[in-house]
Amino acid sequence: MKHFPDLSPIQISQFEQLYDLYLHWNKKINVISRKDIDHLYTHHILHSLSIAKIIELGKAQNILDFGTGGGFPGIPLAIYYPKVQFHLVDSINKKITVVDNIAKALSLENITTSHQRVEDIKGLKFDAITCRAVASTEQIIAWTAHLLKKNSLGWLLLKGGDLTNELATIKNHSIKIHELYPFFKISFFKEKYLLNIK
Repeated sequence: MKHFPDLSPIQISQFEQLYDLYLHWNKKINVISRKDIDHLYTHHILHSLSIAKIIELGKAQNILDFGTGGGFPGIPLAIYYPKVQFHLVDSINKKITVVDNIAKALSLENITTSHQRVEDIKGLKFDAITCRAVASTEQIIAWTAHLLKKNSLGWLLLKGGDLTNELATIKNHSIKIHELYPFFKISFFKEKYLLNIK
């Protein structure tokens, strides 16, 4: 984790445990493609943590990670920000099972989960919403706008490729596009972006 030199020994241990945990659970419930599991740290953990390189989340009280799949970016961010509460949501129950078990194995007490469609969440408000390649930006905003607090950090979306047409449909929101490659000089991060939408 050379890109994050400020990690505590506990955090380093938690990150080091992730490979074996995902290898174990992925054999039971496929949440990461078998070709991709060897690239877990670059393609999933480091990609998730790119949000922390660009946006300071430490003062947030609670963050929603929806369409979390196997727990990305939620689990790596929860390790990095142990004082921030993360709520991880997915519509596929077996994926939440994996998240719950990995969070338990790592003693991550700042993670809660729910098996539901994000548009069905009621009565909760969040300081930020994270999401990785679940749907179009326009659809994500439509599904989740009711879940953001006033003066929130907005949406933090990990996206790739040419976003010109996708972002052309976004009205009444400010959009900041952050390239990830300058932070991680690895070919995987070329044409990978963090969108901060408010």
